[in-house]
Amino acid sequence: MSRKRVAVLISGRGSNMAALIEAAKAVDYPAEIALVLSNVPGAGGLAVAAAEGIATATVDHRAYGRDREAFERAMQAVLEAQRIDIVCLAGFMRILTPWFVGRWEGRMINIHPALLPAYKGLDTHARALADGATEHGATVHFVTPGMDEGETILQEAVPVLPGDTAESLARRVLEVEHRIYPQALRMIATEYTLL
Repeated sequence: MSRKRVAVLISGRGSNMAALIEAAKAVDYPAEIALVLSNVPGAGGLAVAAAEGIATATVDHRAYGRDREAFERAMQAVLEAQRIDIVCLAGFMRILTPWFVGRWEGRMINIHPALLPAYKGLDTHARALADGATEHGATVHFVTPGMDEGETILQEAVPVLPGDTAESLARRVLEVEHRIYPQALRMIATEYTLL
């Protein structure tokens, strides 16, 4: 089995990245985490990846000022040098331009802490609680130029419990994220292999 080479893009501690790394240790998993790339120097997830023997890279977006495409071209060069097949966003806190998204169409996925199409963007847990939602959850979706608008790959709900805070709800949703993101990557890597 030829395993697909995956890059995980992060901006922070990378707990979803760690879940993907763990899943990829299985001998029958169709993808290997070949690179972890961060836009934030010293992001916590870089040390986690390095400790697992995974190549890491940093492309600091601040060095490019407002030129988002120049930043993305620098990232693209790193991805190409590492012969990446699939990109997973895992807490990558940058909005990507159509230029970059177009290069990875159908091969770039994201995990979002809400049941899309509800609660796109930030502060999803607090917004769900403020609305009196009875369920919340996580979605893995393809990345498109519109924020959190791509086709859903996997989704799983958790009930909103009486007395939930944004923090308690976030903890339960994160458990779901760690379970469904590796499942979704398996699906995409397998389907991509068949193309």
